[in-house]
Amino acid sequence: MFLLDSNILIYSYSPEYKYLRDFFTRNSIFISEITRVEILGFHKLTTDEERYFKYALSFIPSIFPSQDILNAAISVRRKYNIKLGDSIIAATALVHDLSIYTRNLKDFEKVGIECVNPMI
Repeated sequence: MFLLDSNILIYSYSPEYKYLRDFFTRNSIFISEITRVEILGFHKLTTDEERYFKYALSFIPSIFPSQDILNAAISVRRKYNIKLGDSIIAATALVHDLSIYTRNLKDFEKVGIECVNPMI
């Protein structure tokens, strides 16, 4: 079971990386709700991008930050000095025992999370 990092969803918009869209329909893929906020909250999002991301997100079950996730995110952020969004994504993976599909291996692997870069 995998947690999809925001960057994989963002890259999937590009025709060059459209093969990444196959991940969205897998039963074992989830996103952190923070991913939805990161992507749809981007201030330069175009109308076409917003339409695409909303459609893609409709296929992927979302995990909302629970108190356990937020407490784990605090620990991860303090110990590893990673960005808020990434700390919540990492904590979601840790609490739910998920691996992460990401291009950002560096931050997540140092936390001890199994990561796969599907773009290689």
